[in-house]
Amino acid sequence: MSFVIPVLCLTGLALPALAQTSDAGADQALSTSLASTAKAMHASIRRNLAEAAEAMPAEGYGFKPTPQVRSFAQLIGHVTNANLLFCSAAKGAPFPSKTNAETLTTKEAALKALTDALTYCDGVYEGLTDSNFTERATLAGLGNKPTETTRGATLMFNTTHDNEHYGNIVVYLRLKGVVPPSTARVNGK
Repeated sequence: MSFVIPVLCLTGLALPALAQTSDAGADQALSTSLASTAKAMHASIRRNLAEAAEAMPAEGYGFKPTPQVRSFAQLIGHVTNANLLFCSAAKGAPFPSKTNAETLTTKEAALKALTDALTYCDGVYEGLTDSNFTERATLAGLGNKPTETTRGATLMFNTTHDNEHYGNIVVYLRLKGVVPPSTARVNGK
C-alpha cells in the first residue's frame, strides 16, 4: 500500500499541468479513476509529441541548440525508446524493438519509430483499469538494477517523462521558428 500514496501525489501534481495543456475532457482529466486519469494524460501528451515531430521540418532533425545536447532526432529517439521501455514494462513484455531510436537521423525514420512506439503504448494504456493499476511491474534500464513498481505508476511516470521532454521539444521548435502544436491549438492556428 505504500506505493499508492506516491502515485496519488504524482497524479495530484500532474493535474494542474494537464488542465492547462490538455485537450482531454475535464471529466477524464479530473476523474476519480486513476486509470482514466492516466489515459487522459497519455492522450494529451501523445498528441503533442506526434504533432511536434511532424511539425519540425526534415532539415531540423539534425538541429542542436548547443553542441552538448541531443539533436532533435536524438531527442525524438530518446522519447521513443522511453515509451517502449515504460509501456513494455507495464505490459509485462520484453522491450519490443531491436533498434535504438536515438540513432535514427532522418525525419521519416524518427517519425515512424515515434508513431509506432506511441501506437504500442496506446494499447497498453487502453488495457489499464483501476483493478490492474496496482499490479506489480518490473522496470529495467533505470540504474543498476530493476525497479519493482506497479503497472499504473510506470505509465504515470511515462507521461511525466514525455511531458518533461515535450518541454525540450518546444524549445527546439521555437528556435527553428516553428510554433509548437499545443500553442498553435490554443491560438487557433
